[in-house]
Amino acid sequence: MAEFKYQVTYRGQPVTLEGDGQVQVGDVAPDFTVFKGFFESHQLSELKGQVVVLSVAPSVDTKVCAIQLRMFNKQATDMGPDVKVWYLSLDLPFALNRFSAAEGINNVAVLSDYKNREFARKYGLFMKELGLLARSTFVVGRDGRVVFREIVPEMMHEPDYDAALEAVRKAL
Repeated sequence: MAEFKYQVTYRGQPVTLEGDGQVQVGDVAPDFTVFKGFFESHQLSELKGQVVVLSVAPSVDTKVCAIQLRMFNKQATDMGPDVKVWYLSLDLPFALNRFSAAEGINNVAVLSDYKNREFARKYGLFMKELGLLARSTFVVGRDGRVVFREIVPEMMHEPDYDAALEAVRKAL
């Protein structure tokens, strides 16, 4: 596994990202499997032909990550039926489902990469020092290519929602 040194920080401290590589704008989005429950899996390839937002966060049980999920849930209603939003973290499925039920999250699929860390590996987003995913957003166009990529430089900051939504509008 490759290491991508000090591309992001957590509370100002440099963090190493690990993975097979880092996905860039223009790349075909690597397929991966994530989990809604312990046995209910989903693959990115299921959404072929749709625009997909991958909202990635360290843990839903932190303030910034919870805000991120709420914001994308709110904005998903304006994106239309051809846009799917997936919130991805390494949190266990029961924690994600508990949070989603308590917060009324119903416009975003809340999914876990806990089992195989396949998403983390393929997208190069595993924070070695923290054992969590790096906060980021990807927009995948109908053709399966990445049209927007943001890896948030400081994990305590929110992603650029406006830039991601603009990419979604252009991809439609």
